[in-house]
Amino acid sequence: MSRRAPVDMLLVGGAVAIAVLGVVMVASATRSGSGGATAYVARQLAWVALGTVAMVVAMTVDVGRLRRLAPLAYGLVLAALVAVLSPLGAKANGAQAWFDLGPFRMQPAELAKPVLIAVLAAHGARARGRWGGGRLLGALLLAAPVVGLTLLQPDLGTALVLVVLTAGIVVTAGARTRHLALLGLAGLVGALGGLRAGLLEPYQVERLTGFLHQSADPQGATWNLEQAKIAIGSGGVAGSGLFAGSQTGLDYVPEAHTDFVFTVVGEELGLLGGVSLLGLFSLMAWRIWRAAARAPDAFTALCCTGVLTMIGFQVFENVGMTMGLTPITGIPLPLVSYGGSATVACLAAVGLVANISRA
Repeated sequence: MSRRAPVDMLLVGGAVAIAVLGVVMVASATRSGSGGATAYVARQLAWVALGTVAMVVAMTVDVGRLRRLAPLAYGLVLAALVAVLSPLGAKANGAQAWFDLGPFRMQPAELAKPVLIAVLAAHGARARGRWGGGRLLGALLLAAPVVGLTLLQPDLGTALVLVVLTAGIVVTAGARTRHLALLGLAGLVGALGGLRAGLLEPYQVERLTGFLHQSADPQGATWNLEQAKIAIGSGGVAGSGLFAGSQTGLDYVPEAHTDFVFTVVGEELGLLGGVSLLGLFSLMAWRIWRAAARAPDAFTALCCTGVLTMIGFQVFENVGMTMGLTPITGIPLPLVSYGGSATVACLAAVGLVANISRA
């Protein structure tokens, strides 16, 4: 039996450092709320602790066993996504996407991300690089129920992440260019048709299109975006100081502890803090890419690809939307935004990559 390589401490350490910074940013973003930041910080710390346990488990469990259990996990996720749309689910901010567990909430769509990665990776590995229309159709049939049930909540941001990570795995697995072109065209036509048919709520359309006319309605549809840009711009190079941001302290930026947490980083830690955080994400991306390149088989390589696509897209979209570069979709910043299910899912995914890197 060959000896396994040591744990990739750059990957694991980078993830833990980002999660710790996230707790601090959540504390700052919620300090002016009723009861202060104590309750938010306590819950986020609990989720980070649970996520760390999930990461350690994912680092130590046999990868072959995880591959065999992927279909069972997929079935459980589908059942949870159906159940959350029933009276068992809880509603908040216009979406029915959570289960209430006393002081905590669990969001099955977030947990679906690593599960879908594993299922699609197993599907892609069975093709052995020979991708035809049937194999692509199979991947789409695996992703479609998860994406569809997530859209019914409605949770457009998480659905977009699921679509993008599916595309990342499919492309890496060897899908043919003409199939991908047809798929992309169909997706574009479907998205435009959905907008024209009124399938999205009006507030979702406003958020998606607000970055195209950022100054048209600064007191309404683009309020979040305008305040986010002011907060980041006021931070300058070095920032206003931890817990000293006026935009954050006066609650000018809505959802500063969740979707717009990067504005807290920009205002209080400045350009240097923002670049440092993106540097940590870049470090993680490099180590995940390295693990994919050195993976012993197609399944593990595709798992790494899925995790890299998932985290990379979320960082790009979240940071971009706070600066008016991308649409506002409600996608959290991995390990930084307040939220338990997303934190646990992301740390578990990092643990899986760390496990693969030891092979």
